[in-house]
Amino acid sequence: MTDSQIPSHGQTPPEAIDKLPAVQPPATEEPSRTSALVKEIVSGSALLSVCAVLLALLAGGVLIAATDEGVQAAAGYFFSRPSDMLVAIWQSVSGAYSSLFQGSIYNFRRPDFATGIRPLTETLTFATPLIAAGLGVALSFRVGLFNIGGRGQMLIAAAAAGYVGFAFDLPFGVHLVVAVIAGVAGGALWGGIVGLLKARTGAHEVIVTIMLNYVAFYLISYLLRTPGALQAPGSNNPKSPGMLDTAIFPSLFGPGYNLHAGFIVVIVATLYVWYLLNRSNLGFQFRAVGENPHAARVAGINVKNVYVYAMLISGGLVGLAGVAQVLGTVTTGFSAGIDASIGFDAITVALLGRSRPWGVFFAGILFGALKAGGFAMQAGEGIPIDIILVVQSLIVLFIAAPPLVRAIFRLPAPGAPPGALPNVTQEVAAK
Repeated sequence: MTDSQIPSHGQTPPEAIDKLPAVQPPATEEPSRTSALVKEIVSGSALLSVCAVLLALLAGGVLIAATDEGVQAAAGYFFSRPSDMLVAIWQSVSGAYSSLFQGSIYNFRRPDFATGIRPLTETLTFATPLIAAGLGVALSFRVGLFNIGGRGQMLIAAAAAGYVGFAFDLPFGVHLVVAVIAGVAGGALWGGIVGLLKARTGAHEVIVTIMLNYVAFYLISYLLRTPGALQAPGSNNPKSPGMLDTAIFPSLFGPGYNLHAGFIVVIVATLYVWYLLNRSNLGFQFRAVGENPHAARVAGINVKNVYVYAMLISGGLVGLAGVAQVLGTVTTGFSAGIDASIGFDAITVALLGRSRPWGVFFAGILFGALKAGGFAMQAGEGIPIDIILVVQSLIVLFIAAPPLVRAIFRLPAPGAPPGALPNVTQEVAAK
């Protein structure tokens, strides 16, 4: 053995090094599936939407108490008997929200279940066009487009479906299908104009949709005042004739309920949009363009065609809302106010649903409940219906400010380590 092969003091021979066991890195404790699921739920967007609704209802309760005459009277002698004001606030807010529940979900004052559940069917009836229009707006959001032309698309669709509904005498079943297809095609055409102008000329979709809303409104108003077009024969009012029985959505639970088969159509539409966005090649292109149109173009996606396809489908879905209105709830004829601000409410529904199909579905049901229960709250407790509009507006406000909602409820930001508190400043800066 040479001197170089003799290990010095404190050194390990090479042969011994090869025999040493491999040093394993310290094992890190992997989080269980349950904790990972809880973390995903807590930091996800669904919980943010729920918290936004809760905050809006809380703010609505403050407004209800502030406008109540009993609370105002008790506030005059608050320092002598503060409990009277607290009781008045509780009675005002609890009575209002109790009426809201009984007018939208279940009325416990009814003698049997069949009549007690009728408010829920009214909620679903109001929700039907909201869901359809919300799906259309959400689809455009996923592509990076802002479709605020719901009013125009609904009016054109309602006019097309309504004209087929009262002017053509077709067999039962066929008549309804043809009317629905005509309405969806009308909405798709009106939305496709926006996509085509966006793709070919670079026109901004917000400006185009706003202008087309006015064009559709005045066009339909003119046709409703023109004999031989949409105006009812022998009438001077700007209103169409009633729909034929063969072109009306059949009732789901009989003549005592307003819920019709249009709700089933909306469920099918929700499934279709979910499949389109998550399981189809076209949906992948939609999502890619929505994330980054420049990267999508480099990857070989025809961005211009995607804009056209997206607005066609979006307009058709919004048009389905107009079809549900004219063939489901206003079967005696329609006027230029058939859209009932649903086209704009759909934007709120899409935002609350985070532009996800099933999120939009349940958000539409929530807003349907607010509409149905708002009338009961006004009739039962004398609460102005405007309070419901304020609650809807506050929902949008809190949806648009997720850092604020996370800070109030102390929710962790997405990707934050367990136990970390939200840092509003850093989250706003990141956005």
